[in-house]
Amino acid sequence: MIVWELVGSVAAMLTMFGFVPQILKIHRCRSVKDVSLPMLLQFSTGVLLWLIYGLYLRNSILIVSNFISLATLIVALGLYFRYRGSDGSVTVPLQVTDSSLI
Repeated sequence: MIVWELVGSVAAMLTMFGFVPQILKIHRCRSVKDVSLPMLLQFSTGVLLWLIYGLYLRNSILIVSNFISLATLIVALGLYFRYRGSDGSVTVPLQVTDSSLI
């Protein structure tokens, strides 16, 4: 049983932080041009349902991992709506800090 809890915990860790690289890229590039809103919404809905199922089962691994996954997806959705433009371009201008570039 301990082996399967370890497998579940490792799978949960990978899933919980699976969207962090995408979040960092969105934040760094300030663009969501290549991000699919339907995918984010579908995945968020699935994670929410897994969270509800985990609450029903009172399974701490399901609850914690899906809560954190949902939180990262909410951040990704927030960045999506912040940075989306009509053509997926940057909606927040980048600031130039080196005056020699102007």
